[in-house]
Amino acid sequence: MTVRETIAQAHRVVVKIGSSSLTGIDGQLDEAALGALVDVLASMRAAGREVILVTSGSIAAGIGPLGLPSRPRELSTAQATASVGQGMLIAAYSRAFGAHGLHVGQVLLTADDMVRRTHYGNAQRALDRLLELGVVPIVNENDTVATDEIRFGDNDRLAALVATVVRADALVLLTDVDGLYTAAPDTPGARRIDVVAGPEDVAGVDISKRGSALGTGGMVTKLEAATIATSSGVVTVLTSAPSVAAAVSGDSVGTLFLPTGKRAGTRLTWLAHAARMEGQLLLDSGAAHAVEGRRASLLAAGVRAVRGEFDAGDPVELVSPTGVVVARGLSGFASHEIPQMLGQTTDQLRNDLGEHFARPLVHIDDLIVTVP
Repeated sequence: MTVRETIAQAHRVVVKIGSSSLTGIDGQLDEAALGALVDVLASMRAAGREVILVTSGSIAAGIGPLGLPSRPRELSTAQATASVGQGMLIAAYSRAFGAHGLHVGQVLLTADDMVRRTHYGNAQRALDRLLELGVVPIVNENDTVATDEIRFGDNDRLAALVATVVRADALVLLTDVDGLYTAAPDTPGARRIDVVAGPEDVAGVDISKRGSALGTGGMVTKLEAATIATSSGVVTVLTSAPSVAAAVSGDSVGTLFLPTGKRAGTRLTWLAHAARMEGQLLLDSGAAHAVEGRRASLLAAGVRAVRGEFDAGDPVELVSPTGVVVARGLSGFASHEIPQMLGQTTDQLRNDLGEHFARPLVHIDDLIVTVP
């Protein structure tokens, strides 16, 4: 069975669609385009497949009703526009899926929901339960309450993270072009790349050109999303919205991104791709070498300094003497506890500070090596 054929057999599929594929040039929600997408997803559900839809469009859907000339740049206006548009968007999906006898469940997330371990677990359980109940989860960034610091900025990365959270078999990224090209699609001689097996296949590809003014992403974010998903073992297809039926049927459309890694535990996936780092631990050369080889937990004896303020359990970067981030991990101690521990062995910590301190700064089970 080819990888394309495995997509046709994929039981749990995450589909992401962007704003430019759901709205007209006037900023109004295009319910015909939305309905065409829903028809395909409903057919998948009728065939016994599970579907999670990650959708953009709340801000774009609110532009027309509010009489705005374009997508707002100022944060509070964008939040207000999303508040208006979100209701219109989910109502349109409810009507479209309802025509097929299906119920939808709205799941609004922010980046903060993916960087906090408890929120990450809650999102996972909620999505799993919706699928168990036969509901189609519709996920969107919660633009109404997002801030500059915690925004995804687009839903491509969100879709990839959702795919890892729900342990999807495939991710389909829908955009306004029919795949990844060797240059901007309107460039003479540009050709569509059929398969990407790894980073070397996209080296030198010009992906700087942005798409529609209604969207916030671009090909850069699509590639970032594909990298996140494939590094977690999720096969990914990038294609245009009109090609969604062909894509989920395993036809040779768009660009296919092959898995480059194995499925990791959800906590390590969260740590690798979603966690916001709260501080740094600066390692000596011996500790850095051991961490890169993932042979042992990080002990205080191998740490030279601590940067930032964080609590026990927060994600931190592990930095080599040359300044390279070699790993990410969950700190076993708060930042204010660590300076007194630096350079000491476990026995010294036990004797000088007590049993509470006689353990790793970062346990090997809470550590993931950074991919170069």
